[in-house]
Amino acid sequence: MWHLCCQLTLKERKLPSSQYLSACTCIFLCMLLEISSRCCTTNIMEPHSRRQQDGEEKMPLQAEDIRPEIKDDLYDPSYQNEEGPPPKLEYVWRNIIFMALLHVGALYGITLVPSCKVYTWLLGVFYNVVAGLGITAGAHRLWSHRTYKARLPLRIFLIMANTMAFQNDVYEWARDHRAHHKFSETHADPHNSRRGFFFSHVGWLLVRKHPAVKEKGKNLDMSDLKAEKLVMFQRRYYKLAVMLIFIILPTLVPWYLWGETFQHSLCVSNFLRYAVLLNFTWLVNSAAHLYGYRPYDRGIGARENPFVSMASLGLFVP
Repeated sequence: MWHLCCQLTLKERKLPSSQYLSACTCIFLCMLLEISSRCCTTNIMEPHSRRQQDGEEKMPLQAEDIRPEIKDDLYDPSYQNEEGPPPKLEYVWRNIIFMALLHVGALYGITLVPSCKVYTWLLGVFYNVVAGLGITAGAHRLWSHRTYKARLPLRIFLIMANTMAFQNDVYEWARDHRAHHKFSETHADPHNSRRGFFFSHVGWLLVRKHPAVKEKGKNLDMSDLKAEKLVMFQRRYYKLAVMLIFIILPTLVPWYLWGETFQHSLCVSNFLRYAVLLNFTWLVNSAAHLYGYRPYDRGIGARENPFVSMASLGLFVP
């Protein structure tokens, strides 16, 4: 009954297609595993205007719709960039070299796809779908915004799926994402889209964080995640878990189980798979803030982009 109520509520609110797809995907996942107790979606900020960009009237959220247990992902329009010249960029050469080698390996992996075994290709697709859920349904919807509640079995599945994605542990991912929402498109936004497409896409990972990101990020309320033992367990053993789940398994499984070459396993099942997942995720920070329509508030850059929504399994709305 709970999922029917959620569906009716969503229809009454006339959500945009990408958010409706997001909610339906969450509901389907919870029904499939039979382990979620309640599921609902919310917008992150109340819009200033009651009219969409196309002129149609919309239904804004009321204060009681916003999760009472978390407020630090709500947009704070009072924060403004400090005056003065921007700080000098400090390059993180380790990340630059890693990303360069990864994408070179991914490009080579593309040339190997026609000659790899079907199971190797399917394993890469399966890994990315599960890992994508770990980011979208897990780190994003569940732990960053608390837009639905999940019982322990689902949380364990999502924490493992998030580890498969190798995009920082849940605690760090959620902290950066809450800062992104609270201080959107300011210097305190980790991937500020006003600094250009490349910066918001991948450049923010290749340089040291802006001082405002560090200053504001450390003051965010992360007590809900600090109190969750599963999140802290993942954070403590993250490097070891990544080594096993992200690197060893997808490389050795094709080689050992169906006789794939090590070269194909490494370049297709690892490099290519990972590069595709990363770029689909990064599009939410870049393309979805530059291209598309703004149905809620044209004062900020977040946009509805159907391509990005589909690429991110319908669970990412910036």
